[in-house]
Amino acid sequence: MTAFDYDLFVIGGGSGGVRAARVAAGYGAKVAIAEEYRFGGTCVIRGCVPKKLLVYASRFRDDFEDARGFGWTVPEPTFDWPALIEAKDKEIARLEALYRQALTSNGVTTLASRAVLDGPDSVRLSDGTRITARNILIATGGSPQIDRTIGGHTLAISSNEAFHLPVLPKSILIAGGGYIAMEFASIFAGLGSKVSLIYRGEKVLRGFDDDLRDDVTLALEKRGVEFILSDRIAALERGDTGVRTRLHSGSTVESVQVMLAIGRIPNTNGLGLETTGVEMGERGQIKVDEFSRTNVPGIFAVGDVTDRVNLTPVAIREGHAFADSVFGGKPVRVHHYLIPSAVFTTPEIGSVGLPEVTARETHGSIDVYKTRFRPMRNVLAGRHERTMMKLIADGATGRILGCHVLGPDAAEIVQMAAIAMRMGATKADFDATMALHPSAAEELVTLRDKWTAPV
Repeated sequence: MTAFDYDLFVIGGGSGGVRAARVAAGYGAKVAIAEEYRFGGTCVIRGCVPKKLLVYASRFRDDFEDARGFGWTVPEPTFDWPALIEAKDKEIARLEALYRQALTSNGVTTLASRAVLDGPDSVRLSDGTRITARNILIATGGSPQIDRTIGGHTLAISSNEAFHLPVLPKSILIAGGGYIAMEFASIFAGLGSKVSLIYRGEKVLRGFDDDLRDDVTLALEKRGVEFILSDRIAALERGDTGVRTRLHSGSTVESVQVMLAIGRIPNTNGLGLETTGVEMGERGQIKVDEFSRTNVPGIFAVGDVTDRVNLTPVAIREGHAFADSVFGGKPVRVHHYLIPSAVFTTPEIGSVGLPEVTARETHGSIDVYKTRFRPMRNVLAGRHERTMMKLIADGATGRILGCHVLGPDAAEIVQMAAIAMRMGATKADFDATMALHPSAAEELVTLRDKWTAPV
């Protein structure tokens, strides 16, 4: 019988890989994990965690302005970008240390090294060391996509570099229309930058409900973000104050910085996958089944490297399910549906379930309930920004198919709605729930009038 160095070797120390390693070790497996950069992965090091900290910072401008309406006299505030970045870096270092500590305290061997596949049951570290493992889990995540067809693309930054800029740019052009582009547009605008966002489509946030897409665009426009839609970057060149961007439409945009946020791609390049015969997709993603198994026995993959649903909680759930299935004797499938998501713009988006267009296509008869209102805080603050809430119900059964919120604490509200929807809640169940007053969330259980699309 072949002896292996480890029962499990994990390549990649992000959220999915770390969870899998910890749980597998808890079942008694001998586990090692290799990470070439910093433990914690995209989310902790240069993704959702530091981004959320920057989101909080960008919202203080509103707090200072709104305070006057509630009787506070606030001196003219000033903002220190380097101080924010320093505080952010300290927190990220603290979290990374906790990730390392959690691994070692669970008996996992941590290796600060790049690891690549060296056959179906072995890996090779950057120092040449070859390690064998009965099972190998690839959890290398994703990285920003760079459009190398753009002339002068090296003049642009990605979301990675945005977290380490030495100074806050006075102006920035952001290319993209997804989570990352929209969130950074909101962050930089809130901190005082002049922001333009260019996107090739007619509407940003493809895949979200159209009311959310329209309302958040309008809200960010009122906050100073310029949207350039149905256009693309043709070339970048050095300008008088930074970067001159030439667009396909023929116009130009001058800005201090240009940021490409046009998507992310799986981190599979140079992993040695060709030595194993692992099947891959056209975007470089590793193909897996419902148990995160590749076509090669003993090789598995979880998280963004599989390009299924690229969200941190999904990677964590997939990593845990993998360990339960392989080492815990409890086969667990991860169901990629009814996954709540948030876009941390200001105002923020929380969404779970089907957009209206998709619900009509898949269910035919649906009932739509929605409302727009000024949150109580905005009234005394003199702020006219409105919250939007929307429920979509199956016309035959009343089961809630979609819940979409734009406004303060939207993500917190939708997380709770996701639990009810997962349990099959109907509109009648929402109606029968006592309202919590005064709150914005109570609108979800007091919506009564169906909304009918104009003919």
